[in-house]
Amino acid sequence: MEQVHKPVDTEGRPDLGPPPAAAASGLEIPRHLGSRRRAPVLSAGVRIGVPLLLLIAWWYGSSSGRIPPDVLAAPSSVLGALRELIATGQLTDYLLASAHRAGLGVLVGAGIGLLLGVAAGISALGEELVDPTMQMMRAVPFLALVPLFISWFGVGETFKIVLIAVSAAIPMYTYTYLGVRNVDRKVVEAARGFGLRGHRLALGVIIPSALPNILMAMRICLSVSLTGLIAAEQIGATEGIGYLVTLAQQYFRIDYMVLCILIYAGLGLIFDGAIRLVERLAMPWRRHVVAR
Repeated sequence: MEQVHKPVDTEGRPDLGPPPAAAASGLEIPRHLGSRRRAPVLSAGVRIGVPLLLLIAWWYGSSSGRIPPDVLAAPSSVLGALRELIATGQLTDYLLASAHRAGLGVLVGAGIGLLLGVAAGISALGEELVDPTMQMMRAVPFLALVPLFISWFGVGETFKIVLIAVSAAIPMYTYTYLGVRNVDRKVVEAARGFGLRGHRLALGVIIPSALPNILMAMRICLSVSLTGLIAAEQIGATEGIGYLVTLAQQYFRIDYMVLCILIYAGLGLIFDGAIRLVERLAMPWRRHVVAR
């Protein structure tokens, strides 16, 4: 008996042809979007392609003399400054000092912003009490608070941690508030129908539903906290990456200036990668939501 080969589509499924209504009206049948993922090697190559081209252009411009050393230090000079810091042990000490300040500041600020955002988003009374003040704080650049904080806390560690905490609290509040307000009301009503109230409702339903906004807020908090860290460590500090920037400016060491910029860029990439990993683990369905 002769085997009949049925036509298949690009996904390997039987091609049943267009529905009668679509064929009669002349409409085009939409293609199945599916989930098209790049090969990991290709994806990594695309990600590092532009930074690699910038590095090559920097190296070529410095070696050919097109970029004067008093404008931008050569890559070899920056590597020399890095080896010098590693040899003296200062790089580790400065990184640990900056990480301690940034970690405490982000932990305090993001925690306060998260609590206030949930309170304002879940309750009308909470919104009336919290949101006007937070919106006013959002309009004020946190660096404008530096003189006031110095008069309150001095130039010690408390001033630095409070400044970083304020810089992290505002974006965390804003995104959490928007995320909680966008939670489907039917989901909340269904949870209340099962007896969830108060902190059980917030922890079990509202915060998980607003998790995409909260993780986006963490990305912004970590990025903004680096700005607060630079400002804080340039005042009354004896260690830290911001203190190293101040020293480089005083002694006009462009190689150290560029090195500090690269360190901050590396920290930003590490923070972003950590949040991406948390997002991938906590919300594995998100990668299939948007057609790519």
